Amino acid sequence: MTKEELALEVIERLKKEYPDAQCTLNYDQAWKLLVSVRLAAQCTDARVNVIVEELFAKYPDVASLAAAEPEEIEAIVKPCGLGRSKARDISACMRILRDEYGGKVPGDFDALLKLPGVGRKSANLIMGDVFGKPAIVTDTHCIRLTNRIGLVDGIKEPKKVEMALWKIIPSEEGSDFCHRLVYHGRAVCTARMNPYCDKCCLADICRQFQTTEHKS
Repeated sequence: MTKEELALEVIERLKKEYPDAQCTLNYDQAWKLLVSVRLAAQCTDARVNVIVEELFAKYPDVASLAAAEPEEIEAIVKPCGLGRSKARDISACMRILRDEYGGKVPGDFDALLKLPGVGRKSANLIMGDVFGKPAIVTDTHCIRLTNRIGLVDGIKEPKKVEMALWKIIPSEEGSDFCHRLVYHGRAVCTARMNPYCDKCCLADICRQFQTTEHKS
């Protein structure tokens, strides 16, 4: 089975397993996702979803959050970890949206990358979820699972994993595929030494499982 064939099979199986998979950060406006994804670095989505309730209640739009001092933002987001740097990035980002984009999140990948605290993972998430554009979000689940399954070969650097996946994942499938990897990575193919392979819908086509079974 080629990597392209494997990718299509994995996509179809995960669709059946997680038909309604979507972003696990709660948001109803693009700028809120931009804020939440910055807070999610080294923090769980569940915790971020709780913290932003207070943040968005106090600052309900781009203009009000842009007007806030970084210290005021930090006081609220501190439980997410790295509070000072995250608050500084959020403040700077909102001020750019206010001053240069009329309070709107740009729908251009390169423009997103120029925003403070926005890397390729965040930019891809926004392009896929907000704008419905082709996107591959290489978070820790994506990197771990695609290496285990055999879609990529021992690649750990997010950008290199992204580039490798672009070659084998149909562009229209990328965003949803990555969301399903998150669901599967949390429920079954966990980061622990012994994931729940007995419950995995991909076990018979997973490189790591087959290798482990053969050795045993």
